[in-house]
Amino acid sequence: MTTLLIATRNTHKVEEIRAILSDRFHYLTLKDFPAAPAVKEDADTFAGNATLKAVQLAEWLAKYQKPTLDTHNNAFFVLADDSGLEVDALNGAPGVYSARFAALDAKSEGNAADTDNNAKLLRLLKDVPLEKRTARFRCVLALTPVVKSSPENASSVCYANEFELQTELFDGACEGQIDFAPSGQGGFGYDPLFIPQGHQKSFAELGEATKNALSHRAKALAKLRERLDAIARS
Repeated sequence: MTTLLIATRNTHKVEEIRAILSDRFHYLTLKDFPAAPAVKEDADTFAGNATLKAVQLAEWLAKYQKPTLDTHNNAFFVLADDSGLEVDALNGAPGVYSARFAALDAKSEGNAADTDNNAKLLRLLKDVPLEKRTARFRCVLALTPVVKSSPENASSVCYANEFELQTELFDGACEGQIDFAPSGQGGFGYDPLFIPQGHQKSFAELGEATKNALSHRAKALAKLRERLDAIARS
């Protein structure tokens, strides 16, 4: 069975990924590897941040976790993602800063609370009419195969580059609008404010099943699933 190490400790994200990809895979998360290094997500694109996480974790696993890898005889991959909200009236912001949008004001490290991020977004859009509140959720997934040992006599730089060269990217987007006030108790992040195109309710109101059929992550995961199926057949 193919093993996927999902490079997150976010329970909501893990549940969403598992619901979409199904139980055909064996799943691990960063909670299974408490010693895993923290990856600084300082790229200026979703693809860049997803690749940073996947490549650095794959390299660490191959270097320091060989006994763990040896218990999985089939394919072993790191799956990392970066995703966020792009608001047209804000020139694409918050973008890669979506999770720490409010924290930027205080120049503090780490993510901000969802309520603070939502409050900042609403404040910035206070005078923007509905027809100009267009936005989209965007997701990029990075899939990196874990090599159990480095090529003989290869330099550390070349070894790291091998992981990046083998990384594949899968993207997805969900168009919609930002509402004037949050609604719904489900979901996380900006879900209470985001009304997907063709619907009247927010992601937080639509329920997980509907969201998983529409979301940016669902679209990226659908592409990933096709690729994993192809790998399994090869």
